[in-house]
Amino acid sequence: MVAPRHRSRSKKRVHKRVPGGATKLRFEARKPKVAKCGSCGRALRGIPRLGNAAAKNTPKSKKTVARAYGGSLCPACLRAKLKSQIRGQ
Repeated sequence: MVAPRHRSRSKKRVHKRVPGGATKLRFEARKPKVAKCGSCGRALRGIPRLGNAAAKNTPKSKKTVARAYGGSLCPACLRAKLKSQIRGQ
């Protein structure tokens, strides 16, 4: 029987081949979901899929995009937002 902490579905169950030739069930942490645009819902490029521990030790320049609304809007939505702000709508 596996340890009780592994019986949760928060861990991903992966079948790995071991050197003896058999397959063994391993439990790995799931990857976080991809960051999405707050307006249209498209996936944001340039934003890594990091867990809390990895994100803490990564510099801020590697976690965001260096422009206005960098980690929350995609470029197309940002362009539309800026145009509407300039036109006064």
